[in-house]
Amino acid sequence: MALIPKEVFFVSGIGRHEDALVSFELALRDAGIERFNLVPVSSIVPPNCRVVSKEEGLKKLSPGEIVFCVMARHTSNDEGAEIFASVGAAFPEDDNLNGYIAEHSGVWYEGAEKHAKKLAEEMLKTQGGKVARTFGITARGRVEKFTTAVAAAVFVI
Repeated sequence: MALIPKEVFFVSGIGRHEDALVSFELALRDAGIERFNLVPVSSIVPPNCRVVSKEEGLKKLSPGEIVFCVMARHTSNDEGAEIFASVGAAFPEDDNLNGYIAEHSGVWYEGAEKHAKKLAEEMLKTQGGKVARTFGITARGRVEKFTTAVAAAVFVI
């Protein structure tokens, strides 16, 4: 059985706690994906993979399910700093080609989400495809205690 995603949805979240791991859990909870066993994968959006809303995608997943995702994550305890995690996606004009997702995270700067989308576009262009559209999502927050920013493209098989 081939594990080829038929749908993808995008989420982001911020978590804060005295412990770094718990701040990550709270960021996943804020994003709505804490109930799944998340498996990180690389950057490919299969041909004809449909983008759906977070709500629609979550309805198709069950607690404890193994779920594949492309995730950007950044954790810091540098009080007062502003951090982010972004994923950008680029989808081709030709439905027979795959799209790309890029992760980008760190200390916040203007243009961070735009950079994630640009990375995805550049990867798509390496296969000779023309970009039909891009999409990006970003979690951004000021650091208190340990703070984790998470952004993810979540696949539905």
